[in-house]
Amino acid sequence: MHFCKYFAAYELKTYWGSTYLIYLLYFFILGMTYLDHAGTALFPESLLKEFTDDLSKNIYGNPHSQNISSKLTYDTIEHVRYRILQHFNTTAEDYTIIFTSGSTAALKLVAETFPWIPEGSGHPSSRFCYLADNHTSVVGMRGITAAMNVLSVPVKPKEMLLSEKNRVPAEEQNCTTPHLFCYPAQSNFSGTKYPLSWIQEIKSGNLCPIKMPGKWFVLLDAASYVSTSPLDLTVHQPDFIPISFYKIFGFPTGLGALLVNNQIAPFLRKSYFGGGTAAGYLAGEEFYSPRPSVADRFEDGTVSFLDIIALKHGFDALERLTGGMENIKHHTFALSHYTYTVLSTLKYANGAPVVHIYSDSDFSSPDVQGPIINFNVLDENGDVIGYSQVDKLASLYNIHVRTGCFCNTGACQQHLRLSNEDVKRNLQAGHVCGDDIDIIDGRPTGSVRISFGYMSTFEDAQTFLKFIIATRLSESDFKFPSQTTTRETITQSVESSIQNDHTANNNAKKFSLKTIISDTGHWNNSSAALKTPETSRTVVSESAIPVYRSGSKPITVTNIYLYPIKSCSAFEVSEWPVGNQGLLYDRSWMVVNQNGVCISQKQEPRLCLVHPLIDLEQNIMVIKAEGMDPISLPLEENTGREIQIGQSKVCAHRVQTYDCGERIAEWFSELLGRRCRLIRQSSDLKRNANQKHDKGISIWHVSEQLVRFIFFCSVNLWDRLEEPLQTEELIQRFRANIVISGTESFEEEEWAEISIGTLCFQVVGPCNRCQIICIDPQTGQRNKEFLQTLSSTRGRKTKFGIYLMNQSLCSSLPNILSVGSQVLPVLKEDREIQSPLSNEEKTSG
Repeated sequence: MHFCKYFAAYELKTYWGSTYLIYLLYFFILGMTYLDHAGTALFPESLLKEFTDDLSKNIYGNPHSQNISSKLTYDTIEHVRYRILQHFNTTAEDYTIIFTSGSTAALKLVAETFPWIPEGSGHPSSRFCYLADNHTSVVGMRGITAAMNVLSVPVKPKEMLLSEKNRVPAEEQNCTTPHLFCYPAQSNFSGTKYPLSWIQEIKSGNLCPIKMPGKWFVLLDAASYVSTSPLDLTVHQPDFIPISFYKIFGFPTGLGALLVNNQIAPFLRKSYFGGGTAAGYLAGEEFYSPRPSVADRFEDGTVSFLDIIALKHGFDALERLTGGMENIKHHTFALSHYTYTVLSTLKYANGAPVVHIYSDSDFSSPDVQGPIINFNVLDENGDVIGYSQVDKLASLYNIHVRTGCFCNTGACQQHLRLSNEDVKRNLQAGHVCGDDIDIIDGRPTGSVRISFGYMSTFEDAQTFLKFIIATRLSESDFKFPSQTTTRETITQSVESSIQNDHTANNNAKKFSLKTIISDTGHWNNSSAALKTPETSRTVVSESAIPVYRSGSKPITVTNIYLYPIKSCSAFEVSEWPVGNQGLLYDRSWMVVNQNGVCISQKQEPRLCLVHPLIDLEQNIMVIKAEGMDPISLPLEENTGREIQIGQSKVCAHRVQTYDCGERIAEWFSELLGRRCRLIRQSSDLKRNANQKHDKGISIWHVSEQLVRFIFFCSVNLWDRLEEPLQTEELIQRFRANIVISGTESFEEEEWAEISIGTLCFQVVGPCNRCQIICIDPQTGQRNKEFLQTLSSTRGRKTKFGIYLMNQSLCSSLPNILSVGSQVLPVLKEDREIQSPLSNEEKTSG
């Protein structure tokens, strides 16, 4: 059912205490009251609108291909991965996102790949241990472990609490046998929140689920919890976290993820390999090499890429409508607290309770209780009225609830006091999960569950309570609280919970919001230099011939160009500072689409018509384009306000970024006729300098570390074109930073390093050229002749120019690059310099 056809959305905003909470999106769906948010959230109309608008304006190809539409898909998926990590306040250094069809598939993946040690192997064997109050999908993991001859051990919540004083004996702490303990952050049956502190206590050996020597790993089933509560993975770090996104956003369904702690990821075992997971294999021989990335190894086949793209719009809608998970936590708890309070006080005329609530808490704190209320309705004699009857009556009132055991037999047995034999007898009597056989031998087989989500309102709670009163009590039996009184009650509840969590909320903001430091420091501080791994650079000391090139004509720098905004026009200078990341401000900004994915001239050729100019004296960048008023922005990153740090993927490399604001976003959106924004790469080197991404390259984009360099004489070879172009236009097409004069074509590819004035550069490799060189920098029109000519000239290769890395890290002299400076190259013995960039990392602006 597409709810968007039937609802209208209204925003009701109010200030509660010191926190801005939002009551919003009251869904009037033909008078429907939806109280099954633990089953799935409802999606807002804006989410679908933004998603369909995205699909109508972009072509998304299979991410395993290399064409432009496929690259867009790949980059967007990577951006969504970072958005998920950011949502849980962690980074790719600590966790990997593996997309699955849901939390159930994520759990199955863990069971299949965990490094179990079976019984009878000659070593201490592993144990699969799980809390009895777990979803069926967790308990079902024991089917896989049993086939591997690994024993499963269920633990009741009370037993777990009693074991808190148990510790691994000192003589057993050296045992490395891996065990896995699984428990839910929030019970999907009762809403009980189990202590997240268990994670570290179990992993450190201070808390043992069972007495068994070995190393314990923790799987936190967070599917129910994260739908209404924030999970901070910098504070609590389980090894595995399965989630389902429809629990959070309502759309898309059939998509989940497994968050894997990178410390355990290398030990996971996988036998099957599907499309996209193999770096290489042989069909006729037992040979297979997996891809290096953890996600690539475990995502068999083509991921559901359109659904993944929809997640971006889900996060946007959630943030826009609610302000974040902390607000959702307080909002939903206030509703459940109020409903629980009223529901638990309902009495018949004889004093008998109207409902029996199954709960481990008194709904006094959102830290121990989620927005789930589980109960059975009773008659005046205390007998249970079957959940099926309650469900049918609720449907008459257009109230949607959930009934049964909710795929959690363990919790159902605990609260309904059903023995193992009772469950077996009920099965023999014909009762199966999900049917309407609700009473057997006078005892309930299940219960009724209501649950609140971020779209739930105070009116939803009152409608449900009025339904219970109308069907069980006469008007004389109970007087419903006035709306003013009940609103005061719920407001007081929220204010109390806000005060309790105020400090934690402030700490969370410190992680997600950060004041950006100025550029000045990292350009002048040589000690903050980013190192490139030896595997991705030429080792000069082993291959260089320390003899400078001799010739009758000196080599000099003829032109210096900056490209402040990636894929936009060049800015020519006569001299310019050089820092550890290349030329100052070169390719420091980039234009991104509505999904936060970098736009290059491949997708938007008109970017070449944008002319950015850097004014170092006024400390601003001025941006011009024909038909548009010029716009400027400051060069300093620290603007005196907190700025949201994000992450983007550029040419397969991860970068830390921040947004440049609405004013500049509107300017670019008007110019390009599509929604886009300008973002800047952060110079937060203190935090990021030592972080590596999957391929071992620093998280700064390659072009930020490297200077593009082309040989003037080589450019002159392009007079073979049908319509030869001026040298300046050719240089603009190849987007070089440094152009030099010389006497031999492509001589630069024989060099290992060069000196220019006081600067020393290492040659990293040749530039792999793409279709950007076919775009006329004056008009934005494409001409395929250039790439074809380059391919035929270079023997079917598309390499032209070289990358340089600044090595002048200890010089006391100014690091200034000037036109007219002499270039002194050092030859290398191996004339074939291999590029460190893969096909997917080809230069793009």
